[in-house]
Amino acid sequence: MDDSSKEALMEEAPPRYTASPSQPCASDQLKSLLVAVAVLVIFMVVIAAFLLLGLHITEMHAETVLRMTIHGLDGKGTPQHLSMSKKERIGTFAVRDGLNASAMVVYDYEKLLVGYRTWQHRACYVTRVEKDSVPGLDAVTKTFQQRQDEMKESGDHAVPLADRSMLGTTVNILCSAVPVYWA
Repeated sequence: MDDSSKEALMEEAPPRYTASPSQPCASDQLKSLLVAVAVLVIFMVVIAAFLLLGLHITEMHAETVLRMTIHGLDGKGTPQHLSMSKKERIGTFAVRDGLNASAMVVYDYEKLLVGYRTWQHRACYVTRVEKDSVPGLDAVTKTFQQRQDEMKESGDHAVPLADRSMLGTTVNILCSAVPVYWA
């Protein structure tokens, strides 16, 4: 290379570089609007999450109870009210006990017990049942009413059940304030 070409290159000034044009800045109003929208969206997501969580907890802990009223075949007779809990395996009937009285019959299919409490008398009666032969409501009610009448007439001095732990929660609640007798 000759020296004259080097000198020519050196005499030229280097090119001038300019800064690239800056991005247009968003205005403060636009920024505050975007922040408000983001906060609102986050707030709505949190509310939806809590509602769904509450619904899930409610469904998980809710007890499924079937309630129905059973009438006679011809629509006559005293209607029987039934509540069943699949979770606890309990069936509860409200039955008549005399002219102006009612009683509760509780079938505990897990403990294989049937409990009976009339609101006229200060006693509760319990009996064991076989898994394969659970007696009907009429038979159970008749048995308990006969036992109740026997105790009333003869002044039976039966000893009430001392250990209620074998009864189960529902029968314990039914018989909570009165003595419990085997029928």
